[in-house]
Amino acid sequence: MFQTFNANHVMFLAAAAEWTVALSAIALLGGFLGGAALAWMRISGLRWASGFAQGFVYVVQGTPLLVQLFLAYFGAAFAGLDVPPLAAAAVALTLYASAFFGEMWRGALTAVPRGQRDAARALGLREGPILRKIVIPQAILPAIPPTIGFVVHLVKNTALASVIGFRELTRAGQLVANATFEPLPVFLTVAGFYFLLCYPLSLLAQWLEGRMQIGVKINTKNEGVLQ
Repeated sequence: MFQTFNANHVMFLAAAAEWTVALSAIALLGGFLGGAALAWMRISGLRWASGFAQGFVYVVQGTPLLVQLFLAYFGAAFAGLDVPPLAAAAVALTLYASAFFGEMWRGALTAVPRGQRDAARALGLREGPILRKIVIPQAILPAIPPTIGFVVHLVKNTALASVIGFRELTRAGQLVANATFEPLPVFLTVAGFYFLLCYPLSLLAQWLEGRMQIGVKINTKNEGVLQ
């Protein structure tokens, strides 16, 4: 007997949204760490490191995320490993996020004029302090919009984890739609939950970008006064 879409189903979707948030948080944490490592490898000047990072980025960006999810889940099963859907989805999304974050941050870092690094080396600074004190502070502002934009993109892409059986928001919506035979209100509710998750991130990006621009203007004025 079919059920009518009701508040209990909404609560079921809300509980599944928590798993969407959890999977997104795991993928973002791993993606931030992996992206930072890849960005450093690309600008390190080490040929083997740069080549490895570039090859990794080409492979991940050149294949669909859906295929990567299948490889992570069924590839582990083929190797004789009993990997739960959450772990497989977390690994695939982490690698996916690492590749994109690494390229975005590499672009922001290399956008800083090379003459500033050369001048710092002439003053006797090493690569570590040059990155921390000169390059990274200037790369943060241009990196914010694409980073937050990709975070929103990644949260929405967690929906693909439903194909390997992970019960996140989209998978829960499929289950409720099958039980109620009311897909329109169900997936309108699912879309509403995704909007509630993603829209604050867009507002955060605008706020951070505004704050960074204010800081840049203040520093520029102070430098002008000192000169």
